[in-house]
Amino acid sequence: MIVVDRRVGLCLLCHSGPFPEERFQGDLGPDLRGVGGRLSEGQLRLKMVDAGRNAATIMPAYHRTEGLSRVAAAYQGKPILSAEQIEDVVAYLLTLRE
Repeated sequence: MIVVDRRVGLCLLCHSGPFPEERFQGDLGPDLRGVGGRLSEGQLRLKMVDAGRNAATIMPAYHRTEGLSRVAAAYQGKPILSAEQIEDVVAYLLTLRE
């Protein structure tokens, strides 16, 4: 699952959530518990695709590739997650309700 896979999504680097088996969950971003009840499908998708619309976040844009700064040369022009992966994460996050 992308959300808990530390090699793909890196979500747990900054977020914690209802994943008791996962050690070393982050606390820089909001807890993912109940996120599916707090945010709509569209809001979740927008945060994943282009988190930079919220100037207060340090979350990367997982799909946008243009207009970014401090991107390693090997990753320029490449999204972190594919459109399909974004949809998988959004679908999963929508299931996280309290």
